[in-house]
Amino acid sequence: MTKRLTHLDESGRAHMVDVGEKDVTERVAVARGRVAMRPETLRLIIEGNLKKGDVLTVAQIAGIMAAKRTSELIPLCHPLLLNLVEVNCTPNVDESAVDIEATVRVSGKTGVEMEALTAVTVAGLTIYDMAKAVDREMCLADVRLISKSGGRSGEWRAASDE
Repeated sequence: MTKRLTHLDESGRAHMVDVGEKDVTERVAVARGRVAMRPETLRLIIEGNLKKGDVLTVAQIAGIMAAKRTSELIPLCHPLLLNLVEVNCTPNVDESAVDIEATVRVSGKTGVEMEALTAVTVAGLTIYDMAKAVDREMCLADVRLISKSGGRSGEWRAASDE
């Protein structure tokens, strides 16, 4: 089977993939990323001492909301009725970062990789927004797909997954 970019037609023009003939299957995607920051910034987040409030909870909710609106942000994504969006923002004191993981599940004809990646990214951006007053050098990094399952291509796991 020749690999090709699915969002380009035979003429090289962008188009939305027709998923009408695909089977409905349970599809799950997991994505991860992190926001690296100064140790003092992480301490303020953990202690809840930032003026904007509970950073980790707000970031979690922002990630969930973003996953639900991915098709409005990424032009060729299909709108999906998601079964689950779970976002975890975990302080990592040893590495002075907040680790973010999103799991998205759907029963549908197309996968949810973009929704999981969007959830992680927006959660990270929310952390940055809420803490930028004390640390403008924070870095949203390592956003990547960790695993996906379901559909014609079946199971996939990143080689770099711990």
